[in-house]
Amino acid sequence: METPTPSRLKAARKAAGLTQQQLGMALGMEPNTASARMNQYEKGKHAPDFLTMKRIAKELDVPVAYFYCEEDILSELICALGKLKKEEQIRILNSLNSDEI
Repeated sequence: METPTPSRLKAARKAAGLTQQQLGMALGMEPNTASARMNQYEKGKHAPDFLTMKRIAKELDVPVAYFYCEEDILSELICALGKLKKEEQIRILNSLNSDEI
């Protein structure tokens, strides 16, 4: 199975309304290479290391786990839960653990 990272990266970048160059530059890449580097990540030719993915996730406001999750529904849940406050995440987790759903 192919890694979900390239397609998730592209989807998250587009959802954030950024071009490849804008995202790359926000991460500190040189303007003349930012677009090409991000394109290689989105095409799966190169994979960013974990620290770079953490920076990308922060810039795109998604949890880093979103980029690595194989299941589409679970990845969407990760994003939705990641946007909640910690207290709400804990409440939902406790609810799931107690079979209240």
